[in-house]
Parts: sequence; structure tokens; C-alpha cells
Amino acid sequence: MAKSSSLNVRVVEGRALPAKDVSGSSDPYCIVKVDDEVVARTATVWRSLSPFWGEEYTIHLPLDFHHLAFYVLDEDTVGHDDIIGKISLSREAIAADPRGIDSWINLSRVDPDAEVQGEICLDVQMLEDARGRCLRCHVLQARDLAPRDITGTSDPFARVFWGSQSLETSTIKKTRFPHWDEVLELREMPGAPAPLRVELWDWDMVGKNDFLGMVEFPPQVLKQNAPSGWFRLLPFPRAEEDSGGTLGALRLKVRLIEDRILPSLYYQPLTELLMESVLGPAEEDAASPLAVLEELTLGDCRQDLATKLVKLFLGQGRAGPFLDYLTRREVTRTTDPNTLFRSNSLASKAMEQFMKEKKYMELDPCKMDLGRTRRISFKGAPSEEHVRDASLGLLTGYLGPIVEAIVGSVGRCPPAMRLAFKQLHQCVEERFPQAEHEDVKYLAISGFLFLRFFAPAILTPKLFDLRDQHADPQTSRSLLLLAKAVQSIGNLGQQLGQGKELWMAPLHPFLLQSISRVRHFLDQLVDVDEEEEAGGPARALVAPSVIVREGYLLKRKEEPASLATRFAFKKRYFWLSGETLSYSKSPEWQMRSSIPVSHIRAVERVDEGAFQLPHVMQVVTQDPASVLHTTYLQCKNVNELNQWLSALRKASAPNPDKLAACHPGAFRSSRWTCCLQAERSAAGCSRTHSAVTLGDWSDPLDPDAEIQMVYRRLLLGRDQLRMKFQEDPNTDSSPEADAEKSSGATEGACPDALARQREAATRLLEVLEDLDRAHEEFQQREQQKAALGPLGH
Repeated sequence: MAKSSSLNVRVVEGRALPAKDVSGSSDPYCIVKVDDEVVARTATVWRSLSPFWGEEYTIHLPLDFHHLAFYVLDEDTVGHDDIIGKISLSREAIAADPRGIDSWINLSRVDPDAEVQGEICLDVQMLEDARGRCLRCHVLQARDLAPRDITGTSDPFARVFWGSQSLETSTIKKTRFPHWDEVLELREMPGAPAPLRVELWDWDMVGKNDFLGMVEFPPQVLKQNAPSGWFRLLPFPRAEEDSGGTLGALRLKVRLIEDRILPSLYYQPLTELLMESVLGPAEEDAASPLAVLEELTLGDCRQDLATKLVKLFLGQGRAGPFLDYLTRREVTRTTDPNTLFRSNSLASKAMEQFMKEKKYMELDPCKMDLGRTRRISFKGAPSEEHVRDASLGLLTGYLGPIVEAIVGSVGRCPPAMRLAFKQLHQCVEERFPQAEHEDVKYLAISGFLFLRFFAPAILTPKLFDLRDQHADPQTSRSLLLLAKAVQSIGNLGQQLGQGKELWMAPLHPFLLQSISRVRHFLDQLVDVDEEEEAGGPARALVAPSVIVREGYLLKRKEEPASLATRFAFKKRYFWLSGETLSYSKSPEWQMRSSIPVSHIRAVERVDEGAFQLPHVMQVVTQDPASVLHTTYLQCKNVNELNQWLSALRKASAPNPDKLAACHPGAFRSSRWTCCLQAERSAAGCSRTHSAVTLGDWSDPLDPDAEIQMVYRRLLLGRDQLRMKFQEDPNTDSSPEADAEKSSGATEGACPDALARQREAATRLLEVLEDLDRAHEEFQQREQQKAALGPLGH
């Protein structure tokens, strides 16, 4: 049984942030850290004290992570960025509520003494001789210490306290990975048993030393089982200081998801039930897994469920029938065509998720350069009419290419998506055949394409990976006007002149001219051969030939001893697939070099001090002769670094013999820059982080994890399902009572439909009970192994 752990994080917005710039404003951005590993950075929102980010991340984690932290900084073009404040959430605080955290949280001041990280390796022995008891503390090494000096390193030494005595190790200069290998002995003094405390400090020639962290062991631990191994450094115990909102606050959504995944064969019956349910009559379905899930799941949970179901049916090659089933249910239950797909139903969420997958939807209405606005100068003060006419010319100038890009994109929409729209088109046309509802079949499709895809992509291109940063306020206003116009075109002009925004009236002639072209575009979109597989082919867990990431990186030559650092990195274009990491001088270059993904043993960050360059990572590979080689790659920013790290770690996840430790520095001038070891073959001084990755739609599908989440959701409705469709042996089972019970469960359904629903409910309940037993059996085995200790394994 495998265990999985992931965090769903949404950095929504900030409020009442302090001004850090002379202009009376700030340029805030947020950094997300998991156990001091930077996993994400939001865009910078320029000149705002109440920034909106709206950025979401799914972070896959090791099971033993400790805390999640959010740092808000003010970006400066000159000098270091200013720290505004931080929020730190422990694992226990996040896991306390299964629904997670969704609230405003005040920022706290960043206390340098509390900003500790890393681990220390100790071997403690309690000895006794003629002179009494003696504590022998072998201080071996430390790793990943916080950088306290301007060079990005520290000068660490350890101080050991036992009772009233204390001893210190030597100081090791310019490293965050010190190796001491020193033994300190302290004699027991009269009095009560004392704890052992080991503190790490950064030595400074001028001023006071900087605290790096501490560990403490109570007397009973020293007596029963003397500590030996790696220990996480902690800050000095102190109460968390609340700034009282003076530093502002962040609105955060954080949810921890942990589960145990059974072997695939245990999920096969539930998977088969799900696949069968989309083939039946959706209109009368009330007891299939999908019907139960739709009834039970509300709010944000429906978004998560839609994501899991779309991935699950994609993996089975049944995405088309799945979407058709949901849209048929939605259309059947809709009486007013104006409300069709306007709610957050499972059908709406599933269609949204299907369009979000990068492999299936490449339509990009924002490819034209919207930033090339020409300056308009006026002699004297411009009139309102003059400004309006100039603005109208600019907006129509942008809208023209946008509409052209949309209506000309039929061939770029994948067949699976077009088939889903065709089935939706037919279903709506059958449900609303009246002449006055002629446009409903178009609006059902444009409601997804225009309102949920094109318009949001224009409004917030950063959230669709079309830009690295949020737009400035003036550009954002222009994008808002363009998004409103595109949304009006998608509505086929039905609400023009009826809302509050009558100032948009000058655009109406252009919008009305575009409507006929949009209708023609939608007709072409649904004109697709139905014989093609509606769901697309079943997708493998890992698609070896598919390019999952590509782009320019700076690559360091293997042996650049004769070159200065900045000349040793050369610009190359990289492609990553499930099989190879290949590169060449440019995308068009025919000759490529490649690194087999199966040879990768670690993918890690590199300390900035190794090459005096930021955003560098290393790919450690092992050749057939078992020799390790390291390739250094530099990215343009921290987000690109995180994305490449995540993609490479996921691609190499199945590889055997992964490294547990590596060097975060480089071997230069006959020593490692990180731990100062003189042997190139010295063991790695820092833990690897192969389990820390970012979730993305390009991830390989994991049907066992998807179906496990579906199983957990179904458990919530098991009792309700029993009450509706199963007879209670302790109640009246007469035909009259049975008929009354059935009519209460599904009023108006025919007897044959009721029988089918009862049969479906019984099968589903049996499958859930089988999965319950399997989980209990595996849990009992784990408990037995844990009780036996190492021998049990």
C-alpha cells in the first residue's frame, strides 16, 4: 500500500500591506516555502497595497514535511527586495480540519532568530567511570543551514550545554554544510538531571553572532535511548508575535490531502462501475457512482472531483462518453434555457477541466502583442469625445485580430473536444427545439469557450501561463474592456444595451458584426466525424515520446576549467520527454545531444554561491559504468526553475537507485563549494528532494490515486444510498411499504427504472464494502509490521 501527500494552495490576495516605496505604495509578491524549500513564487503586483494574485498550486510532498510558509516581499529594481512579513503554518494546523484553511491571516514580523533551517548529525553516549557519569557528544556535521552572511554562506560553530557546563566546537568558515567530527565530553554536576542542548551559531568578527538553530533532549531521553542520527534544528521557544494587522494580511486557501493507495486490482470493480454508468440512461440515473457523487459534492470539492474524474476517464479513453453523460443530465433537468450550464454543476466543472488540459486545448487568443499601444498626443486638453474615439479605435484594432484568431482556430481544436461540443449541441437542440430557442445550442457551447476560456485568458493572462507577470493597472483596464467585448460576442449580443455598462455602446456595431462569424465558427466546430473515438485513446501513465516541457536554458560545459564562470554557460534549447532530456543550439537545429531520463539519479537546486549565479539546478546522472556526472542548468527566474525541477523529478520518478544526498555546490578549485570537502567523490552533504513536485495537467495520469479519491467521496453517501434503495430487514417489507419507500426515493420513476436503480445501488454498496475490507487488511498488516520492528520487514 502506497501513501500519498499533497497540498492544495491558493494565494488569493493581500490587504492593508505597508508602503515600502517612497511613492507611498509597494510592489508585493509572495514566496511559498515547504520546509525551507522554495516551491513557488507569485507574480509581482505593481504599485498596490491590496494585491490580487489568485494563483493556485498543487504541491506533492514527502510524508514527513513539517511546515508551510508564505513570505511577502516588496520587489525593488535596485538593491535587495524588502521583506514585508510572513505566515507560517505547521503541518498539524493544516491537517486539523479536513476541509483545510480558508481565511484571512495576519502577517507576522520576520525574526532572524526564528528563521532557522537544516539539520545536525549527533552521536550521544552516556558513560560512567570512577569519577562519575560523563556525557560524550560527538558533533559530526550539519547541513542546509540558513545563510547569515552577505556571501550566501555562514561561519558555523556548535555550542553544547549540559547542566551548568558548556563546550564549543571549532568554527568552519564560509559553508552551510560544516563537517566538524569533534567529540565534546561533559561531566555530570550535582543536582537534578539536566537536558542536553546543542546550539548552532554563525560567528561574526564584528557584532554579535547570529543564531542558526538548536536541538534539545530531555533527561529521560538521554537515560533511556541516547540520541544518534540527524535532528531537525528548531528556533528558540517563544510565543508567536501577532503584529495585530499592522503588516497587513493574506487570504489563503490551504488543504492537506493524505491517503493510502491500494494496488490497482482492488479498484478494478469500482472503475468498471464508473465506466458502465456513462453508458446508461443519464436522465433516470439516481444510483450510479456518478449520480451519487454529483448529489453529494458541493462547492470547492466539486472542482476537485471534476479534475479527478476527467483524468480518470481520460486514462480509460472514455472522456467523450463521460462528458456526454453529464451534459445530458444537465440538459434534462434544465427548464429555462437561459440558465443552462450557468451554475457550478459537475457538468460545468468537468467541461472546464477538460478544456484546461494543455494537450487538448491550444487555442490562444492572446498571442498577438497587446502591449504595442502607440502613444497618442493631443494639442491642448483632449475632449471626452476625442478620447472616446481614440480608445474605440484602439479597442477595435485589438478586437479584430482576436476575433480572427478565434474563428480561424477550428482546425487547432482537438477532435475529442469537438466531439464533446457536437454531442452537447445535439442534446440541447433536442431539448429546446422551439424557434425562439434557436440560439441556445450555440450559447451552450460559447458559454464554455468564450465565458470560461477566451475571456478569462484575456483578462488574466498570467493565470493561463501566457505572461510571466500580472499586467500593470493601465494594461489590466484595457484587458478588462477586451474581455468584456469577447464575452458579449460569446453571448451572441443578447444582452447588449441591457446592462449597466452603457458606455460600451460605441463598441456595439463591431460586436454585432462579429456575431454571425461566431455562429459560423461554432457550426464548423461541431462538424466532425462521430466515428472517431469520442474519448480519445486510453492514456498511459507515462507517455515516453510526449514533450512535457521545453525552452531555452543556460547549460554549463562539462569541463570549463579554462573558462570564467559566465563564459562556461551556453544557451541551449531543451526538450524533456519521458525518455530523454535533449538539447541543441536552437529549436530548428537538426543535431541534438541527449541525456536518457532513465540515467537520472537526482535533480536538485544549486547554491547561488557555487557560480555566483541565481536559479541554477543540477541533473546528476549515472552512466553504465556507474560513474556519476553532473550537468548544471540555469533558468531565467525562480518559477521557471521550480517548473523544470518538478518536471524532471516526475519524469525520473520510477528510476531505481536514486541518490539520498548530493552536493548543492560545485567542485571548483579542488574542493566542493558547499561543504569544503577536498575529494570529488565525497558523499553528498545535503538531502535530495525528489518527492517535492508541483502538480500540473501535464502530469502522468495516476488512476489509482484518482479512483481512491472517488471512493472516499462515495463513502460519504453510503448511508444515504442505503436508506433510498436498500430494504431494512427490521422494517415492514410488504409490497405496499416497498412501493411507498421506492416512490419516496425517486418520485415519478417507472418500476423498471426503480429496479435498475436498486440493482445499481446494491452493486455499488458491495464494491465499497470490498474496498473497506481491503483497506482494513492492509492497515492491520502495517500495524503488525510496526509492532515487530525491523524484523517484521
